[in-house]
Amino acid sequence: MDQLAFPVMNPWLELALRAAHDAAALIREAAADPATLEVRLKRPNDFVTRVDVASERLIVQTLLGAEPGHAVMGEEQAALHGNAQADHVWIVDPVDGTVNLIHGIPAYAVSIALAVRGRLEVGVVLDVQREEVFAAARGQGAWLGRGGAWRRLAVSACTEVSAAVVATSAPRTGDPDDPVAWARFARVMRAASAVRRGGSAALDLAWVAAGRHDACHDIGLAPWDVAAGALLVREAGGRVTTLGGSEDILSIRETLAAGPGLHAALCRILLPAHGNPPAAPATPSHGAPGP
Repeated sequence: MDQLAFPVMNPWLELALRAAHDAAALIREAAADPATLEVRLKRPNDFVTRVDVASERLIVQTLLGAEPGHAVMGEEQAALHGNAQADHVWIVDPVDGTVNLIHGIPAYAVSIALAVRGRLEVGVVLDVQREEVFAAARGQGAWLGRGGAWRRLAVSACTEVSAAVVATSAPRTGDPDDPVAWARFARVMRAASAVRRGGSAALDLAWVAAGRHDACHDIGLAPWDVAAGALLVREAGGRVTTLGGSEDILSIRETLAAGPGLHAALCRILLPAHGNPPAAPATPSHGAPGP
């Protein structure tokens, strides 16, 4: 795909696209030979492979090679890469949907976002196997690139929960808030037309931006799971908040994304099953990402 064909000429977005394409090529190569993945368990129900680590390393090298004064917050490394005092913080999930990758399910993505002084500026979610690129720049819209052509994205116009397709990653076995997650899941199952669990929060959000899903919701996700996707939805005309309506989805770690005509109705359904959200992981105090 010709990255320069993107309608918005933004050097940060072009850098994110280049890093995502390079990482996706590495992931596709590894996925073709599953025996080389070298799966290990980080925490209960949280897996990492050799290619997760290698992909993140490649993305960090690409981003900091072009912008050495920036910082990179990635899923697979506890420490912040680059300048710990930077106002420009890249938020990276090298493989969102690792369980799908391990099992040969072709639904996983590279997710890269940039926050400048806490505000999301660019976001890219690249569907590795479908080779679809979802890209956004603040104030300049969200776009889908496929086969060298780009089209502008818009969220679904659905306004009735009973007609909505709603995506989620929860509940997940081993979550500390399982009873709350199951109650929330049941309420949405009863109210919505359908519920989908695709296994990649980044793709769930990208598909909300594209109008394929009418909404998605999650709790307990890290900033790298949702940062790029949140900007996509907002630039496609949707709302992304916590279940209580706050814009601060990255530190509170709750996400409800939907078109403006559906968002409030889903809040009303989800809130009765809402418990206290888990605490956010520690992040650098200076230059930390925000909504």
